[in-house]
Amino acid sequence: MKNLFRIILFLFAIILSPDLYSNSLKDTTYNIRVLCYNIRFGELASLEQLADFIKSQNPDVVALQEVDYMTHRSLAPHQNGKDFITELGYRTGMFCAYGKTIPYSGGYYGIGILSRHPLAETKRIYLPSPEEQRALLVATVELPDSNFFTFACTHLDVTSSKGRQEQVKAINSALKNNPYPMILAGDFNAQPTSAEIKEGMSQWLRACTPDFTIPVKEPKSKIDYIFYYPQRSWKVFSAKTYSDVTLSDHLPISAELELVLQK
Repeated sequence: MKNLFRIILFLFAIILSPDLYSNSLKDTTYNIRVLCYNIRFGELASLEQLADFIKSQNPDVVALQEVDYMTHRSLAPHQNGKDFITELGYRTGMFCAYGKTIPYSGGYYGIGILSRHPLAETKRIYLPSPEEQRALLVATVELPDSNFFTFACTHLDVTSSKGRQEQVKAINSALKNNPYPMILAGDFNAQPTSAEIKEGMSQWLRACTPDFTIPVKEPKSKIDYIFYYPQRSWKVFSAKTYSDVTLSDHLPISAELELVLQK
């Protein structure tokens, strides 16, 4: 009798407040703004200028390539001895993570992530590399209400299509059993028609324009991308290639997506 009475009370509550039940079944959504930029080890701009540009776009997450740590380059003496990702994190007010790929010029060279939201976990995964070592940097981003998504950054080999194909296979394998919706961004050093993009990334969807991204003056190639997976978890609102930003030899790209977490 007690159970029957509880059921009757529950049904009575639904009749009186139908919105109460329907609201409990609504999907949770978040707007996520993504920025991806190969900053060419800061040769063409100061960290202050790069941070100002990043802040001006109000991103939730940023994937950065060619990020130095305490290097001493003859091409960028104004950046000597600087910890790029920590300083960019400080200047933008964002959380940060660094993935070293190689020792270089007294310091390190690698990739980085900035995030408006806390990073619950970060992991660097080395990729098979025929020449210079490359990596995948994976972060679990913690959203309000204890929800998560995965944001990953990479920078693939510049010398060999075969090498990049192996690296894409390794990325797909590393993320295969990932439990959260994913965004993958970076400099893939590959054209959209290449095997590594057309075939290797065929399970992913693109959230970026088809516009060329390099070189800055009279761009002739698209090698920078923002991908997402699975389709049911994301909706793309907009995408942009910044043709007027000259802080690197690459053009930055961005995308605005809606993350849909189904009940």
